Amino acid sequence: MSKIKFGTDGWRAIIAEEFTVDNVVRVSQAVATWVKREFPEDPSIVVGHDCRFAGELFASAATKVFLHEGITVHLARGFVSTPMVSLGTVRLGASLGVIITASHNPPAYNGYKLKGSYGGPLVPEHVQEIEDMIPGTHRLDLGAIDLGAAEKEGRLKIVGLEDMYVEHVKASFDLETIHRSGLRLGYDAMYGAGQHVIPRVLPDTVLLHCENDPSFKGQAPEPIHKNLVPFSDLIKREGIDCGLATDGDADRIGLYNGRGEFVDSHHIILLLIHYLVKYKKMTGKVVVAFSTTPKVGRMCEHYGLEHQVVKIGFKWICGIMIKEDVLLGGEESGGIAIKGHIPERDGIWMGLTLWEFMAKSGKSLEELIAEVYAIVGPFSYERNDLHITEALKQEVLAKCQADAFTRFGDLDVRRVETIDGYKYYFDNDQWLMIRASGTEPVLRTYAESDSLENARAILEACRRTIGA
Repeated sequence: MSKIKFGTDGWRAIIAEEFTVDNVVRVSQAVATWVKREFPEDPSIVVGHDCRFAGELFASAATKVFLHEGITVHLARGFVSTPMVSLGTVRLGASLGVIITASHNPPAYNGYKLKGSYGGPLVPEHVQEIEDMIPGTHRLDLGAIDLGAAEKEGRLKIVGLEDMYVEHVKASFDLETIHRSGLRLGYDAMYGAGQHVIPRVLPDTVLLHCENDPSFKGQAPEPIHKNLVPFSDLIKREGIDCGLATDGDADRIGLYNGRGEFVDSHHIILLLIHYLVKYKKMTGKVVVAFSTTPKVGRMCEHYGLEHQVVKIGFKWICGIMIKEDVLLGGEESGGIAIKGHIPERDGIWMGLTLWEFMAKSGKSLEELIAEVYAIVGPFSYERNDLHITEALKQEVLAKCQADAFTRFGDLDVRRVETIDGYKYYFDNDQWLMIRASGTEPVLRTYAESDSLENARAILEACRRTIGA
């Protein structure tokens, strides 16, 4: 059988090709071995699945493995989001959480994510330990394992993780103030696992794609503008003040202002820090991934907060959140966590925080962004993924490593950072970042400038310079 590798956030593969019941059993056997070693007394695992094809089948297979290995299982009723499994892992005092999800990947994929007992991504060294334990084959007879009997014996417990999550939301937000504010709000679930939450907590919200469709209508459920044009149109047509979108497992956020314009994660992170510190008087360290705007450092300096930049992948942020007093952890890709919840990305939680900010301040999203700009200065950001040959990708990386790039278009490189990829700084707070995909012949390029036009010009200068 094939070698199974966990990537930036879990193992993902195409359903029926590599993502099969047999391979899920292999991974689950390794998970069971690790859990019994680390939690020898009364080990337990929370198991859930999102809306993707065969999620229930794969979750059932994992559950049977864990039961066979003598581990108590808390199995989610129906489909659930990743934050629901993470919250459930903490609330139920479980040793580990497992969710069958491929997050924002195209509909042909499914995946397997691991959550620590603290309610966030399992830290990299433990993921590696589990990966190293995955057997080449298995001989388990799943048909011989009776879930009904396990439930009667109390070894399998069916749990309402969505209900648990909704009650946590109701206890944590001023939903009445949001409801009375007169704000017209919109939510696009992208057919994902968060689809029931917003209607349950804010029933007046205008909804889009809040039905169960495992095909996602053929669209990858990633909350970026090119995938959300119908939502942007709805916002403009319906006079919506702010629109929230979440991905397939509802841990990433997409956001729109009242003009139907996409608001990127850099702005969301800055808005959240501003609200939590200035308005809610909270404190703590801010931890962000390498591809995030340096304006976060300026905001932290303004408020006297400690600021740390880490490698890309939320697991690196989570590793710090579980050890230190962290106010916010965030990534460019829309994964953000804040103090007072769990050390986990949560698109719905971030959206509700911003809606509460708007409702309590009586200001529009644009007015709140103006407050942020008064502190850090205005900026625009753009990203472009270049689909190139593997040979060219390797050639560009070799040049980056050799410091061969000193100029992009008419911009001279002033300094370079290499925490995870290559970040080139120019004059006037402008920058360009080049980072290779670890699994595809793709170069990810990111740029920031004083306007969207100039950010795009930097990306174009990069494309021409590397010969893509």
